[in-house]
Order: sequence, then C-alpha cells, then structure tokens
Amino acid sequence: MNKTIFFIMGVSGTGKTTIGKLLAKERNIPFFDGDDYHPKENIVKMASGNPLNDADRYGWLAALNELAIKNKKTGAAIACSALKEKYRAQLRTKIEEETVFVHLKGSYIEVKSRLDSREAHFMTSALLKSQFDTLEPPTEGVIVSIMQTPEQILQEILNQLK
Repeated sequence: MNKTIFFIMGVSGTGKTTIGKLLAKERNIPFFDGDDYHPKENIVKMASGNPLNDADRYGWLAALNELAIKNKKTGAAIACSALKEKYRAQLRTKIEEETVFVHLKGSYIEVKSRLDSREAHFMTSALLKSQFDTLEPPTEGVIVSIMQTPEQILQEILNQLK
C-alpha cells in the first residue's frame, strides 16, 4: 500500500523546510529539501538575482517527481515552491492519488522580513516579487497561514488532514 507524499509548498521564506521536517517527524517519514535538487545553474541564476523560468524548473521538478515516486511506499515530505498548477501537475505524475500539497501562505511583507533576516541562502528577498507574481495558489489540499508558530502550523495541518 502506498503512503502519502506531502509537498510542502509556498514562496521562499514561508518555512517549508521547518514545517516539512516537523510533519515528517510526526508522520515518521523521510524529509527532502527540494532546494537540494536544483541544478547548479539554477542556484547560480537565483543567487545572481535572476528568477527562474519554466524551462529552468523543468528538470528540477522532474527530479522531485522521481524522488516522490521512489518514496511512495513509505511516504515523504518534500519541500518545494511548486508555485504554478502546471508545476504541481508535473510533481504528481504517476502518483496523483498519493499526493497532498500543503500551501504555507503568507503576505509579501511577512515573508520579505523573514528572507531579509535569513543568512547564507541563495534565494534573497530581491526575487520575492517574482515568486508572488508567479504564484497560482492551489484550491485543493491543505492551506495554512504562516502567522503562527511552527507547532501551531503543524497542528493545523494535522487537523485539516483528518
């Protein structure tokens, strides 16, 4: 029997890694940070202040889909932005029934303040507007506000999954 693959999504700075790790621990499943699967060219492009386009993301999303497929027997929590519906469709390829998207939702001002205080990350607040401009919020799945503690966010996710 297959288990759930959770894609923890949202713009950079919403806490995808933090919440993904908490959810993975709660569900006793592995956690994967989608940033670790970006090709070097993507990281260099973002670090230089240029947003990724659809073509840049294609290989990255394919790698994350392969990762999800490999983990569908155990389940997994995968943190990735998944900003557009077509990206989410690519991530669900061959595992549609086993996926749940958890959208961490925050305002531009709140997320920008988080990014501005974050150190040593290739994604800076300079690219945040491009992410908000690209974001197509999901209409299905779990949607939670980032204006809570990580523990409260986790509890809200678990409540919505019931």
